[in-house]
Amino acid sequence: MLERSWRGYWRKMRGTTRGSPPRVSNEEIFWSWLGALLGIGLLAWLAQLLFAGYDLILMIGSFGASAVLVYGAVRSPLAQPRNLIGGHLLSALVGVSCWQLLHALPLLAPAVAVASALALMHATRTLHPPGGATALIAVVGSPEIHRLGYWYVLVPGTLGPLILLLVALLINNLPTSRRYPEIWF
Repeated sequence: MLERSWRGYWRKMRGTTRGSPPRVSNEEIFWSWLGALLGIGLLAWLAQLLFAGYDLILMIGSFGASAVLVYGAVRSPLAQPRNLIGGHLLSALVGVSCWQLLHALPLLAPAVAVASALALMHATRTLHPPGGATALIAVVGSPEIHRLGYWYVLVPGTLGPLILLLVALLINNLPTSRRYPEIWF
């Protein structure tokens, strides 16, 4: 019995026979590209305009993954406003807290941050995969990130996703083939 269940366990790793995901239309590719260009471009521009010379930063790597979701997978539950904003905000809070409490344990702090952010996003129905990176960046980021402390939750953790959301609302609703959001809360 154990041998049979063990084989079944390994068999699950073969995947399904459904094949690759279907190709999207050129129109979909264009609108995804335009949204990401304008969303990340606006973040970069505002970062230079408003935060150059200050300790605050507006651009973190996890926003690239958020752009893929909110402009390229607009119907995904993971791309909806609740998930985008809540996932980053809560994950930033968890990440900063883990840095504050566990920075002396550099092997434990990143793992606790990501795992706890994941659990909190699940519990609050705000699952947004880039949020895991936002928590991780708070722990393993530069000294500039660490000096932000809980400001990191606001800038970039909340302000960045709000800007991406604004662009998503404007761009994703231009073509008749798209609608965003599917649900707010």
